Amino acid sequence: MRKPTDFATHLTAFLAVHLPAHRNASPNTVKAYGDAFCLFLRYWRDCRGKVPEALTIAEIDAELVLAFLEHLEKERGCGQSTINNRLAAIHAFFRYVQVEEPDRIAHCQRMLAIPFRQTPRPSVGYLPKDDLGAVLKGPDLSKRAGRRHAVILCVLYDLAARVQELIDLAVEDVRLDAPPQVRIVGKGRKMRVVPLMEKTATILRDYLKEHGLDRPERAKEPLFQNRWGRHLSRSGVGYILAKYVEKARTTQKSLPKRITPHTLRHTKGMHLLQAGNPLPIIRDILGHEDIKTTEIYAKADLEMRREALKKAAPLSPAPDIPSWLKNESLLEWLRSL
Repeated sequence: MRKPTDFATHLTAFLAVHLPAHRNASPNTVKAYGDAFCLFLRYWRDCRGKVPEALTIAEIDAELVLAFLEHLEKERGCGQSTINNRLAAIHAFFRYVQVEEPDRIAHCQRMLAIPFRQTPRPSVGYLPKDDLGAVLKGPDLSKRAGRRHAVILCVLYDLAARVQELIDLAVEDVRLDAPPQVRIVGKGRKMRVVPLMEKTATILRDYLKEHGLDRPERAKEPLFQNRWGRHLSRSGVGYILAKYVEKARTTQKSLPKRITPHTLRHTKGMHLLQAGNPLPIIRDILGHEDIKTTEIYAKADLEMRREALKKAAPLSPAPDIPSWLKNESLLEWLRSL
């Protein structure tokens, strides 16, 4: 029986213990990192003709990783962001190894020096208030399903929640007594509390009562359930939103082509900024770890104002200001300095 290599031992501990227990990583993060190493081992087997179970840490060098990343791009057609995600998993693994085996720190540092690929920063897609209102008014409140959909969309926007955060909510996470608020478990299993607006709290209270979720014995059940009483799926939330986006398009021709649940999160972030809230407060509501992430809303808002000024520029006749370059006496004085 073959003895496990140092790579196999460390990778098992990294995925099974370090990420979930020590780094408090979400199951999605652990799965994404696991997928990255599955692809890496397949590349080692299929393209290098080596046995995966015999791979050692010493054999994983910068040349091998760069070749793997190129394979992802050219053979698998991965985009730059996906490639960076795979590299992030490798970086995280070697940060772990250098602590577990300090004598390998030089080797690990060479791996950590492999740079991420430059990617254009995506623009912040969000909805103006009229477009958002058209989407939120779409559900038919005379029907039980319509009322449920209205609550899902309003809560998704009001909490500025990621879609996974929304579907993970349990009934006990909601507090409707003054001040109404919702407890959210976000990335890295970090908990934050987000206040609810009164209108959203009112329709949410009605929703809990209508579906019998206000009873104490149902406190741990999912807040938003599918027909089998389990958590909604990400695709389920996307389907609900898409349904009312298409309905809103009949009156709001300015709606963007692509609107996802994350668009409502960006929309709330922009509306909070435009209402005059400081970035640290917006960061805490959105659950950003670094305020630099929150600054994308300020930059997007500044860019919008710049575009507005450009459009208004032709309407404002510029005064005929003489150029100082033609003023010989001024130029002579400047030269004397």
